[in-house]
Amino acid sequence: MTFNIKSSTRTVTATLAGGLMAVAMASGAFAQSNPTVGGAPMLAERNIVENAVNSPIHTTLVAAVVEAGLAETLSGAGPFTVFAPTDSAFAALPAGSVEALLERRNRDRLTQILTCHVVPAEAFSNTIGGMISGSGGAHRIETVGGCVFTARMSGGNITIEDEQGRVATVTIADVDQSNGVIHVIDTVLLPSAM
Repeated sequence: MTFNIKSSTRTVTATLAGGLMAVAMASGAFAQSNPTVGGAPMLAERNIVENAVNSPIHTTLVAAVVEAGLAETLSGAGPFTVFAPTDSAFAALPAGSVEALLERRNRDRLTQILTCHVVPAEAFSNTIGGMISGSGGAHRIETVGGCVFTARMSGGNITIEDEQGRVATVTIADVDQSNGVIHVIDTVLLPSAM
């Protein structure tokens, strides 16, 4: 299946095997307890990339994952926990940042940022909450990209503080995937040197 992701400067076209956006709603195949994201069903039997492609609020993230060459990895066995910034989160970055990151010459930087949103384990919100509580209210999270973030609870929500002191809130937790879990966040997490 081919899909196009448009940014303000160009269109990224990607082909993903296996018909990622096959409509399974008609079959009722998705778990009723899995939250929708942007109004789209998230099917627990599909992997992280398949569900992200189906999310109307993650088009920038999908374009970035494709450009960084991470789609195959995030479609793999995992397990992974992905803190998935929305399109609005990417739009809140300084003007021109997303377009610059999507340029081939910045692929290493893009890969670092994206992999700083991935933890090489499956951690649902109750597990993260338990780790936060067990660590005295703040738990260190080590990511695939080498970033070390801090998870806390705030008003009943999980927050993640990046290495620059920026705080993302988990707005949709526990989106179950066949190879892990996605937590939707409202801020792009950045490494210290950005």
